[in-house]
Amino acid sequence: MANDEKRIEVIKGDITEMETDAIVNAANNHLWMGAGVAGAIKRKGGQIIEDEAMRQGPIEVGQAVLTGAGALKAKYVIHAAGMGQDLRTNEAKIRAATYNSLRLAEEKGLESIAFPAIGTGVGGFPMDRAAEAMIDEARKFLKQTTHLKKVIFVLFDDYSYRIFQEELNRQREDSN
Repeated sequence: MANDEKRIEVIKGDITEMETDAIVNAANNHLWMGAGVAGAIKRKGGQIIEDEAMRQGPIEVGQAVLTGAGALKAKYVIHAAGMGQDLRTNEAKIRAATYNSLRLAEEKGLESIAFPAIGTGVGGFPMDRAAEAMIDEARKFLKQTTHLKKVIFVLFDDYSYRIFQEELNRQREDSN
C-alpha cells in the first residue's frame, strides 16, 4: 500500500464512541481500570474488559495487551501501560506505549486504531509533549505497516484537540 493511503487524523470526540478496529486505553501496568479514559471505557464497554485485561497483567510499563471491547463499537481495546502503580509517566514511557499499541494492532491485522492522549490525565504529562511524542511514533510506524492504515487521535476537549492538531500540522510541514 502506498504511504499516502495511510493517514493520521485528529478529532474532538469521545473515544468510547469510535468505530475503529481498536481503541487504546491509557492504562497502568496492573491493568485495573479506574478513572479517566479507562473508567469511561469500563463504564460503557462493561466490566468484562477490565476482567480480561487484568488476567494478562501485570505488564511492563510501555507494553500493551489486547482484549475484547465488550459493548463498545470498536472490536478491541488495546491497553497501553503508560504508567506504573505510582501513576507517573514520562516521554519514553508514552513513546513505548504508543509504539507497542501500534505494533500489536499491526500483528493482529487491524486497519484502524484510536488513541487518547496517553499520560496527560492522571499521569500529568504535558499535552504538547505527549502530542509530539505520540504523533512522531505514529508517523514513523505507518511508514512500515502492511495492515494498519488509519491512526486517529481522539481528544475530549478543545484545548487537547487544538494541541494535537497543531502538532500534526507542524510535523507534516517539517517533513515536506
